[in-house]
Amino acid sequence: MSRKNQTLGEFIIENQSSFKYTSGELSRLINSIRLAAKVVNHEVNKAGLVDIIGAAGDTNIQGEDQQKLDVYANEKFIQTLTNRNIVCGIASEEEDDFISINSQDENNQNKYVVLIDPLDGSSNIDVNVSVGTIFSIYRRVTPVGTPVTIEDFLQKGNQQVAAGYVVYGTSTMLVYTTGDGVNGFTLNPALGTLYLSHPNMQFPEDGNIYSINEGNYNHFPQGVKDYLKYCQKEEDNRPYTSRYIGSLVSDFHRNMIKGGIYIYPKSSKNAAGKLRLLYECNPMAYIAEQANGKASDGFTRILDIEPTELHQRVPFFCGSKNMVEKAENFMQNAQEA
Repeated sequence: MSRKNQTLGEFIIENQSSFKYTSGELSRLINSIRLAAKVVNHEVNKAGLVDIIGAAGDTNIQGEDQQKLDVYANEKFIQTLTNRNIVCGIASEEEDDFISINSQDENNQNKYVVLIDPLDGSSNIDVNVSVGTIFSIYRRVTPVGTPVTIEDFLQKGNQQVAAGYVVYGTSTMLVYTTGDGVNGFTLNPALGTLYLSHPNMQFPEDGNIYSINEGNYNHFPQGVKDYLKYCQKEEDNRPYTSRYIGSLVSDFHRNMIKGGIYIYPKSSKNAAGKLRLLYECNPMAYIAEQANGKASDGFTRILDIEPTELHQRVPFFCGSKNMVEKAENFMQNAQEA
């Protein structure tokens, strides 16, 4: 039974029976992510004091300007996961291709791949708004001991064995699931220790917050426009409140606690949507479903989508179950009209 004031390490040990694979491997993996997150957190918190804010002068695979802290976070997570000899492959939103890692221990060939968005919402760094890290963990599907292939990364989201995020905000939190509920741990900066602060996190079934970049309204599909009009109508417990930070981790985290829906639809500017299936949507959808929420592309369950490429984009509707289902109804009705 989990209890508050447990450290992350104590929690993993106490709940190891809920993880259907070897508990030691999971512990080492989560601890590697925790370590890298603490290093990145240290840099995020002093971003205004050192030459770490601003653009790095490069673009990533998606053609987006990379921030200096993007590059730093990417390097730290890859370095930490590689050095601790726990994964056989890594795919990052900031890298063109996946990274294959050869195990240094012939008797302990690694079985897991990690997909990661090292610094989500990095455009907010310069203005001191919360950013985060998102991670997704799968068991490889190719034979253990051989180099990983693209097949190990292009798995449906319903094959995830763990997923989580770190939010670097007013307090730093690690939130994760291994398929047995969602738990949140808050960093005590004085001790450098993560303590269980939010056990068994759940989306309220209903909410009154919608999170979407309404500046793109004219470019949205008709179903999304209709749903937004519904949200704004003075009827029953509406109008809902509009809250949009622009960091997926922060918007998702708030909506999970308070009840709400996050929407990043396809548009005439982004025909397939903007968020990445493997690095953002799948892990967040897995967390949402484990927390009594729902995630879809407006029509299909996110976790059932067959990935076809590493940097694939999809529309994303995620949050309180009843709100997502209502948005799906509007999408379906608009398509049939």
